Amino acid sequence: MRQMALFSDGQADVYADIVNVASVPQRSPFRYPGGKTWLIPRVRRWLRSRHPLSALLIEPFAGGGIVSLTAAFEKLAEHILMVELDDQVAAVWHTIIEGDADWLALQIAQFELTPEEVATALANDDPTPQAKAFRTILKNRVQRGGILAPGAGLIKYGEDGRGLASRWYPTTLKRRILDIARVRERLTFIEGDGLDVMRAFAHHDDAVFFIDPPYTAAGKRAGSRLYTCSDLDHDELFVIASTLRGNFLMTYDDAEGVRDLARKHGFDTETIAMKNTHHAKMTELLISRDLDWLRR
Repeated sequence: MRQMALFSDGQADVYADIVNVASVPQRSPFRYPGGKTWLIPRVRRWLRSRHPLSALLIEPFAGGGIVSLTAAFEKLAEHILMVELDDQVAAVWHTIIEGDADWLALQIAQFELTPEEVATALANDDPTPQAKAFRTILKNRVQRGGILAPGAGLIKYGEDGRGLASRWYPTTLKRRILDIARVRERLTFIEGDGLDVMRAFAHHDDAVFFIDPPYTAAGKRAGSRLYTCSDLDHDELFVIASTLRGNFLMTYDDAEGVRDLARKHGFDTETIAMKNTHHAKMTELLISRDLDWLRR
């Protein structure tokens, strides 16, 4: 593979270290494109390498929130701040963390998943956060690839020919939502711009940041097909990261444009193996001020 030229001889077997995501507890109610379940063992190492544990973990582009949720359940930081700009995803987190998680869990458990009921539910324009939260979870589970952006089609065949039901696990989703509600005293959610929140907390030396922008850089445009909010000033993100007094861990597509930005700001980088949703072996780039904890 052409990517292997990126590695030294000592890294030639990089794909042998791919994490089995089945070994990682599934905490999120989302089926999320670009989710970071595969990175969780390394995130644990990063957060546990800090003594004492960080007072605040900030995830400025929370998305499906697997890192924030893992930190909350496993007490890897004293408190977790989740930030998300997408109003559909935000409605889910508002409802679970601040609103009526019991209602959302019950709606999912009682929903009759038929093409007719799905069409009716997705056409409902009730603007309340909890109604939007239910529509978002439903859309995420019945549309191809979990895509929330406009134009996504419904699953036709799915796993084992189960069609719409192939990603709809009401009992599991109910349990995950109620489990999150039990630890929500450790969670705060902000619906807003992750860059603005990073600027606001840049001077906090007791805060750490897990930065996983759900957008693409270096000319790749896949993000615009996956997400409602797909524009980001990548140069500005790196500038802000350079001003953070607290530590950060950033993950990005392994693209030369991203490596250029990391070099420009003097950040450390490391290539990490992963599998995408189609089980293809790929690499992503971890970026921080210091990744020595990863190499030990």
